[in-house]
Amino acid sequence: MGMEDETRAFFIRIANSVALLVLWMLVGVFAGIYFKLAFFEGWPAPGNIIFYIIFLVSLYFILKHLKKKWQL
Repeated sequence: MGMEDETRAFFIRIANSVALLVLWMLVGVFAGIYFKLAFFEGWPAPGNIIFYIIFLVSLYFILKHLKKKWQL
């Protein structure tokens, strides 16, 4: 039964990782489209720049978290 528990824990880790990335993408797409932060109108506005900086910084921390989570 020990192998089944390990397999279950592995699949839960996969599901949690996928769910975290999907949630991050949904929030980013929602904020970018709904608040019109992802689109430039001529030149990038300060709001656009802040949105993309927050988007990239949050991606960095999520990937750092996932790397730590997947190291054995």
